[in-house]
Amino acid sequence: MYENSRPTKSNLKQVDALSENDIDYSDIPELTDNFWKNAKIVNAPKKQSLTVRYDSEIIDYLKEHVGKGYQSKMNAILKAYVEYEKRHNM
Repeated sequence: MYENSRPTKSNLKQVDALSENDIDYSDIPELTDNFWKNAKIVNAPKKQSLTVRYDSEIIDYLKEHVGKGYQSKMNAILKAYVEYEKRHNM
C-alpha cells in the first residue's frame, strides 16, 4: 500500500441528505459554446475478460506499490509494451 495511506472516512450519508439548493456550484465555470464546439467523444477501448496466471512476484510487487488499481496498472504496462513494439518492429 501507499506509505502514508490511511482509510478515508466517508460522508456519503451527509452528501445524500443535501438538497439541490444546498450545493454551492459558484466555483464551477459555466460550459460555453466554445467548450462544446471543441469537445470530443472518446470511447474507452473494449476490454476482454480472460483468466491468466502471473508470477507471484509480479502480483505482490504491484499490489504493494500500486495498491488498489493494480490490475489497471498491469493493463497500462502491457499496453505500453505493445505500443512500443508496434513503433519499433514494423
